[in-house]
Amino acid sequence: MLLGRVIGTLVPCVVYKGLESVPMQWVQPLEPSKEPNGKAVICADSTRMAGLSELVYYEGGREAAMALDPWFVPVDHAIIGIVDDVHV
Repeated sequence: MLLGRVIGTLVPCVVYKGLESVPMQWVQPLEPSKEPNGKAVICADSTRMAGLSELVYYEGGREAAMALDPWFVPVDHAIIGIVDDVHV
């Protein structure tokens, strides 16, 4: 699983069937020390609760597509949960 911070919301103009009620969030990948790590990615929010500036963990690839209902919708990244805090 990957650590990230929500930095914005994406509003698509065309929505794929199966993703109608799934929010899309801009997520900045983070190191365990909470420092930025690379470019921001767009994640489908499987929790449907992540908001701006929240610390989240997300998954990429096949695991991301399996996190949503229905399974295997075309997404590259999906938010799996909200993180309270990180202790390194």
